Amino acid sequence: MMGERESIDLEQGWDFMQKGITKLKNILEGLPEPQFSSEDYMMLYTTIYNMCTQRFPHDYSHQLYDKYRESFEEYIISSVLPSLREKHDEFMLRELVKRWVNHKVMVRWLSRFFHYLDRYFIARRSLPSLHSVGLTCFRDLVYRELNAKVRDAVISLIDKEREGEQIDRALLKNVLGIFVEIGMGEMDCYENDFEVAMLEDTAAYYSRKASNWILEDSCPDYMLKAEDCLRREKDRVSHYLHSSSEPKLLEKVQHELLSAYCTQLLEKEHSGCHALLRDDKVEDLSRMFRLFSKIPRGLEPVSNTFKQHVAAQGTALVKQAEDAASNKKAEKKDVVGLQEQVFVKKVMELHDKYSAYVDSCFQNHTLFHKALKEAFEVFCNKGVAGSSSAELLSTFCDNILKKGGSEKLSDEAIEETLEKIVKLLAYISDKDLFGEFYRKKLARRLLFDKSANDDHERSILTKLKQQCGGQFTSKMEGMVKDLAMARENQASFEEYLSNNPQAHLDIDLTVTVLTTGYWPSYKSFDLNLPAEMVKCVETFKEFYQIKENHKKLTWIYSLGICNLSGTFEPKTIELIVTTYQASVLLLFNSFDQLSYSEIKTQLNLSDEDIVRLLHSLSCAKYKILNKEPSTKTISPTDSFTFNSMFTDKMRRIKIPLPPVDEKKKVIKDVDKDRRYAIDASIVRIMKSRKVLSHQQLVLECVEQLSRMFKPDFKIIKKRIEDLIARDYLERDSDNLSLFRYLA
Repeated sequence: MMGERESIDLEQGWDFMQKGITKLKNILEGLPEPQFSSEDYMMLYTTIYNMCTQRFPHDYSHQLYDKYRESFEEYIISSVLPSLREKHDEFMLRELVKRWVNHKVMVRWLSRFFHYLDRYFIARRSLPSLHSVGLTCFRDLVYRELNAKVRDAVISLIDKEREGEQIDRALLKNVLGIFVEIGMGEMDCYENDFEVAMLEDTAAYYSRKASNWILEDSCPDYMLKAEDCLRREKDRVSHYLHSSSEPKLLEKVQHELLSAYCTQLLEKEHSGCHALLRDDKVEDLSRMFRLFSKIPRGLEPVSNTFKQHVAAQGTALVKQAEDAASNKKAEKKDVVGLQEQVFVKKVMELHDKYSAYVDSCFQNHTLFHKALKEAFEVFCNKGVAGSSSAELLSTFCDNILKKGGSEKLSDEAIEETLEKIVKLLAYISDKDLFGEFYRKKLARRLLFDKSANDDHERSILTKLKQQCGGQFTSKMEGMVKDLAMARENQASFEEYLSNNPQAHLDIDLTVTVLTTGYWPSYKSFDLNLPAEMVKCVETFKEFYQIKENHKKLTWIYSLGICNLSGTFEPKTIELIVTTYQASVLLLFNSFDQLSYSEIKTQLNLSDEDIVRLLHSLSCAKYKILNKEPSTKTISPTDSFTFNSMFTDKMRRIKIPLPPVDEKKKVIKDVDKDRRYAIDASIVRIMKSRKVLSHQQLVLECVEQLSRMFKPDFKIIKKRIEDLIARDYLERDSDNLSLFRYLA
């Protein structure tokens, strides 16, 4: 049986501990000392254990806790501080790193020897742990005294590196590690004692640099330097600063290099943003975007300049087209048309070019999409030589889609061009006007078999539907469907003729039946048809009655085409003419000579139509009729005879009728539709809102209609007055600018 162990008194125990601590200090100071063996370690640990587990009053835990701290303080004051105080700059930093590493080793060993304190004494009394006490000693005695000196030495090394000198990055990483670790889990030492001053120094450094560069360098050179500086600073963080410094550091550099000189840089005379756009400096523009996207509101001036530049380029195209058109006006009308087509093409090229800029240089940023849109809206709504953009675009489409159009393009190229036209349409405020012009031209292509390719016709309608909605294209889609139906209809008519011998016709007849609502409105006159044609019409009516007995047919002869055989003395020639022209010519089978008024009476047409017809047959390229007197204009006193001596080198000729300018009619129709649209919009808004101020009503109405056209305020006002007169709305008796809805 073991006896009770002898108690160790404080002095004797501490003497033993002191030897171990001295041995440790010697090892740290690099003096020749053998390392601790596990027996040494065990003896030291056990001594503390015994001194802490003796019965009162021999439990020396509290005194040992104090002595643990005093060991550090004594060592720091006697050895560490003197060695640091005699060194400066980089040497002082190296010494500090070495002393900090040693200090951590000392903390590790001593806290092992005194471990028993941590487990019981400290835990029970919630005192700072041995590890904390060790670090706190260094912080209070070494760090507090030296941190300002250390900070200045580090900053001066950073500035040397910025100037291109090689420095010891690993050393800085280690020194800054001390600022982080000494915070014991908090970043306040690093931030307050180092980072604040470092950021201030950075700002001052780049402020000095920038003030020189802005004077000496071109905008691209300056941006290269700025980008390089930002890259280096980022690099600096990864090598030795704490990662949390990165955003703050870059923000400082961006502020000094970019924000402070934003306007000066972008507006540099021969190399700023305007110049870069003018000279297509794609790489520099991409760099500009990258740099300025980092600073608050930095992209606004860039996108504004982009918008001005694109708008100016477009406006120059408009002026160029205007000048070309007015020069050519004197020469020939069709050349003017060609000029306008060239204009549309150039606008498309401009759009391709700057869309690519938005895409690549400006990384598809919404600000630049908006700038592009606004710039195009500026000049796309100007029109050229009296033709609105809506008309120019529809003519351009027509040229691409009709047979023998302006140029031979592959199917892919046509698809691509149609895609581009629809993109441009997005910038045009009068989309309804485009729609009406387009429909008129589509009708001509379909009815006169001028359309080159059904697939392309359908394809652009799909694109237009996506861009402008189903309502926009519903009639056009109906027109395309009508034609397919008409072909089937014609086939069954031919079958009917072959099955009914009594219905035999001497003339080949093709009839296209259309649905009234889909097509533009055409004048239908009661033309007195020649007898041969009357029989055709009657026969078709009988056929159609069997098929569709509840539908009424209205004949539009102005759109008809006839092939006549002209028997002239030199030779027989096939004449391709309109139904109206054919009706005039067939009269000369029965009469040798006819006066203007006789022809008019026989056909039952207006003077305007008769003049056009007779002009096309007697004064134009092909003179099928001889006119007395033989002047170049038609007058009511003229008389006409068949020109039996007419000949031509061709066996078959087409006799054109001068085209009627439909522009006025299209514009008139669109204006009428707009009035209805405004009425409907006002009623819709008032129905849901019941009471609304004049200003609010106008704003909502414009908002609702702007997808198709920009309604004129004056017209909206007029429509409101009209709706009041028709009892849809009333003015409030107390406040005249308030309207009420009358259900």
